[in-house]
Amino acid sequence: MDTQGVRDAYRRYARHYDLCFGAIFHPGRKMAIEQMGIQPGESVLEVGVGTGLSIPEYPEGVHVTGIDVSTDMIEIAQERVERLELPNVSLMEMDAENMDFGDGQFDHVVAMYVLSVAPYPDRVINEMRRVCSKQGDLFIVNHFRHRNPLISGAEKMIAPLSKLVGFRPDFAMDEFVDQTDLEVIDTKPVNLFGYWTLLRASCEPRSARFAAA
Repeated sequence: MDTQGVRDAYRRYARHYDLCFGAIFHPGRKMAIEQMGIQPGESVLEVGVGTGLSIPEYPEGVHVTGIDVSTDMIEIAQERVERLELPNVSLMEMDAENMDFGDGQFDHVVAMYVLSVAPYPDRVINEMRRVCSKQGDLFIVNHFRHRNPLISGAEKMIAPLSKLVGFRPDFAMDEFVDQTDLEVIDTKPVNLFGYWTLLRASCEPRSARFAAA
């Protein structure tokens, strides 16, 4: 995967994304927002906002900033925001690996169905940590390599097509957690057959806890 490959893939998907992935991914979006426990007046950064399917789920009185590397997806998200007349939502085309935000700017940071798409997931996590308040947590909804050997074998077989399909089907959770030094607080299965995972992690890296001890 590379950034241009992601843009190319989602240019193909953009106008059909809601139809293909709206309903099937909706429970994961809804649960992630519920688990954040967002209070009125707080700010949320959604990394990889896509076509903005999650935006209507946020509570009133919350300021939501959504970023995405795909121009085509952001354009559709902006149409949604204008149609629903949501004044507290800001959308920007931006690379999640290099965000234009200040340190600790957001109360909550969430990435839904993004990390297996990002060329460098560790860079995305580092940026999510940087812009998240020290009192906040990171929330991730993603597909990870299945623990069933038959299913994971099929995922590995189609992995060479990652650039074409727009994500890595053999994205392994254990490797991801180790690579990004995540301090995982909780995980929950979401969506159809629990095939996806909602992961809550501290904004502080795991190594910081050991250093403090």
